Amino acid sequence: MTRSLYVLLGVLGFAGCASAQVPPAAGSGAAQRPSLVVLITIDGFREDYLTRFGDQMTGGLARLTRGGAWFTNAHQDHAITETAPGHASLLSGRFPRSTGISANRVGVVDAASPLLGFSGLVGASPNRFQGTALFDWMHAADARARALSVSMKDRGAILPIGRSKQQVYWYPGDGEFTTSKYYADTLPAWVVKFNARRLAESYAGKAWTPLLPASAYTELDSVSIEGGGTDFVFPHPIPADSVQAASWIRGTPFMDEITVALALDGVSALNLGAGPHTDLLAVSLSATDLVSHRLGPASKEAHDQALRDDRVIGFFLDSLFKMRDSTRVVVVLSADHGFAPIPELAPANANPHPTRASLAPALTAARALMRSLKVDTAAIEVDQQIVLIDHAAFAKARVDPERVIEAFRSAAKSLPGIARVDNLKDLVKGDTAHDPIARRWAHQFPANTNVELVATLTPGSLWGSFLVASHGSPYDYDSNVPIVFYGPGFTRGKYTDFVRTVDIAPTLAQRLGIKPLEKLDGVPLARALK
Repeated sequence: MTRSLYVLLGVLGFAGCASAQVPPAAGSGAAQRPSLVVLITIDGFREDYLTRFGDQMTGGLARLTRGGAWFTNAHQDHAITETAPGHASLLSGRFPRSTGISANRVGVVDAASPLLGFSGLVGASPNRFQGTALFDWMHAADARARALSVSMKDRGAILPIGRSKQQVYWYPGDGEFTTSKYYADTLPAWVVKFNARRLAESYAGKAWTPLLPASAYTELDSVSIEGGGTDFVFPHPIPADSVQAASWIRGTPFMDEITVALALDGVSALNLGAGPHTDLLAVSLSATDLVSHRLGPASKEAHDQALRDDRVIGFFLDSLFKMRDSTRVVVVLSADHGFAPIPELAPANANPHPTRASLAPALTAARALMRSLKVDTAAIEVDQQIVLIDHAAFAKARVDPERVIEAFRSAAKSLPGIARVDNLKDLVKGDTAHDPIARRWAHQFPANTNVELVATLTPGSLWGSFLVASHGSPYDYDSNVPIVFYGPGFTRGKYTDFVRTVDIAPTLAQRLGIKPLEKLDGVPLARALK
């Protein structure tokens, strides 16, 4: 995509570390103002993992779901269900159309904010994020409020706290957590000390093996399409070379353990949550996403990864509550998106059968027409599932763009894996109350976007063949994520109401007794609040 179009679009494990017991404080007791709000985001965590594997969970996920206000029908209610837009919505209370974060590719990449101590990747910042988020409201209410946000991914660390220049760290893959010049010129001593432990490199030569006995897993461990036919059977060895291991570790459960360790060190070093004001801690665990991309969400590895996150979150909560009074800590669990199964593993009788789609043939047809009309072919661009039009170029050529748009639409509708191709403006004006796909596309882009058409896949299909499995569609398997509120002031229970992740921030704001600084898309979930 050209720069100008982008500008417009921008409008191993811890053993025995947790208990399944539900502490009496959860959902009971006086609702005093918390000293710490904790957001735990599991990247790519399908809501149904909590029910499919719940009986085997004995740690943090068990504690949260059994002791908290658990919404099972919660959704990232937008169309491009990816990491960046999902994380941007979690604590902003707003859909991508207003956060400015519409997709990963227009997320946090920022060459003007280089990383500290790591030159292998482009810099990152929240410069494209628009508006405010929960921490801004907290800080406006009490200037003593501080925030720490950590993740393996830059977008997972950056976007939950919006544009605030707080303590934000992520893991580029060289063995050390870092940040960018947007936040600081040097790493603080406590992060330098943490990096010096070389935790990622310590896994060199080890292997990821199943947490439980073989009888605990119903999934086959011999599905060759998983992993693209490479390293798809347990055990999964980690390279013996420490430098390779530091990068490889990102696709294993051990990355989440290291991320949690950094978060706990940060709580201690920063005296976070010690009061009397309220601080914010955001922890985004990224390994589930990478595991599912490589091996699929129905794999034995995805099952084991869910169990390991249950254990590591249990360790995290146990450790946190040794440092901070649990009756003054509020925890919310969610995810940035779900996950679609591997298309090739769909049942033979699935109709239409899931496939791997591309709009490239439709773009070729549209550009052929444009050449015959003497219109610059760069005036139409396809960015995976969206079509962008430069209306000025058509006006210059004195050609009605609708002729080309209709040619593209006609060609696209006949392509494998394409369920529908809609004019975005028509969807926004359409029946968003009864058409969830139209509603989610309407939540995706601002009114002044130059996105002309949006394409929706057939259920189970994926864009391209780069990844074994992926996400990003408006369907429920990609949108349905957990929302669990846990701690004093919340009513324990399991709720089936349809809710959205944009409801998290206004619910927390009401619990904290603070006011959002702008109009929100979400609403407080009254049933969760005592």
